[in-house]
Amino acid sequence: DPPVHADQRKAVTGVVAPMNLAKLETVIRERVIRIIDNLPENEEFNWVEKVSIELTTQMLATIFDFPFAERRKLTDWSDLATSSTALGGVLPDEVRREGLMECLDYFTELRNERVKRDPQEHNDLITLMAHSPATNQLEPMEYLGNLLLLIIGGNDTTRNSISGGVYALNQFPDQYKKLRQSPDLIPKMVPEIIRWQTPLTHMRRIAKRDVEMHGKTIKEGDKVIMWYLSGNRDESVIEDAERFVIDRPNPRHHLSFGYGIHRCMGNRLAEMQLRVLWEEILKRFQLIEVVGDAERVSSNFIRGYSKLPVRVHRL
Repeated sequence: DPPVHADQRKAVTGVVAPMNLAKLETVIRERVIRIIDNLPENEEFNWVEKVSIELTTQMLATIFDFPFAERRKLTDWSDLATSSTALGGVLPDEVRREGLMECLDYFTELRNERVKRDPQEHNDLITLMAHSPATNQLEPMEYLGNLLLLIIGGNDTTRNSISGGVYALNQFPDQYKKLRQSPDLIPKMVPEIIRWQTPLTHMRRIAKRDVEMHGKTIKEGDKVIMWYLSGNRDESVIEDAERFVIDRPNPRHHLSFGYGIHRCMGNRLAEMQLRVLWEEILKRFQLIEVVGDAERVSSNFIRGYSKLPVRVHRL
């Protein structure tokens, strides 16, 4: 809550400032091209593994300035954090705890190194946290909590929207045809992917005061679940909300990034990765065809994919 939240958030928002996003777009495009130009042809492969995880993990490694050769650790830690039995996963707590302590140890060493850096010359998340008065004295578990917010926010959401976009276009082939005919619809399609996919299904909050809502009373201290997935399917607000429609008149009218002071700070970075990816896909492929059943991750929090079998058809 404010004011602590505002100070800790401000410490790291420079990573996604407009000037830095402009620089990152060039990096993203180079990586997208490298990834999709090396996709297997004339054979089935897992889109999640080859594209979604690879692109988002490379991006995470960049904004953390994380050792690139070890970047898959970020994916593993993100999966650990969201795979507990409390979140509908199957991972025993002791295994999860051991892995997250490894994450904390690793990033503590990184922070100790980054303290020696000049923050004017290095704009990565760990350097910014190491030099900000709001974040440079965090207790270990608070430091870990901040790290996991950044890792999950930068990984699971974009990763599953990249997979969800391919899945949605195959579920609604009329929209795929529309996209091929009008690539200029990509900027509208991107937020529609994020709405339709809703990669994080809910958040929990505690009511600060009594409130009446839809004839029900929520009392101060009550635990409240905000179902973003339900809000993104609200027919009273979004017309034909169950359908995937790439040219909606107000496509950013969704809750996938949250709302208010806790709204996702990396939302523009996520949208940019999706936009660049689809710009380059349409230059190369007539169709990314889903050729088998999508496999979902076991979670009541992450609306994600572990497998999406596809075959690519080049132009």
